[in-house]
Amino acid sequence: MSTFLRGLVAVVFFVVPAVAQTIADRPYGGEERDWGVAIRSVPKTDELHAPTPTTIPGGRVVSTYVLSIELGDPVPTLFDSDVTPPKPIIINVLDGPSVRAIPGSIWLSAAGMGRFDELAQKRLAKRLIELSHDNKAAPIVFYCLSSECWLSYNATLRALGLGYFNAVWYRGGIEAWMAAQLPYDIVSRDEW
Repeated sequence: MSTFLRGLVAVVFFVVPAVAQTIADRPYGGEERDWGVAIRSVPKTDELHAPTPTTIPGGRVVSTYVLSIELGDPVPTLFDSDVTPPKPIIINVLDGPSVRAIPGSIWLSAAGMGRFDELAQKRLAKRLIELSHDNKAAPIVFYCLSSECWLSYNATLRALGLGYFNAVWYRGGIEAWMAAQLPYDIVSRDEW
């Protein structure tokens, strides 16, 4: 085999995704901490700033490390240049006049508030249809402050209940993101 072909084979089989910033594969900001909190299948309505479970029924929990890779730019190869997995829709559900946010995320202020009447549920359903282009398979990641914040847990449950089977809970939230020294923005425009 020629040197050129060996080099081409090495490039094709050993290409890894490029990440804007590489971080270590370890927990950040207490995202792995287990307080022994039981999982819930309905949104929590009181004490929303409190320890959370480590899993979510029907959904998946993503770590800072994995999320940073999923948000990185994939390097196309000869075989997969047309088949790139979609980047997840990232939704920040913190409440306030402005929030720290993962770059590119969408701020839906208070989408995870405990009391969620029928009108608010319809509002979230409408916004998720717009963001996902009515694709229930679209990967959607919800986050809030930290593993001691129920807002993103609640929002993930609601999305799962609406049929978004790839709804993902980023338990570590913006605090874990910042603990990993990843870039963040300050946003003050709610995107409802």
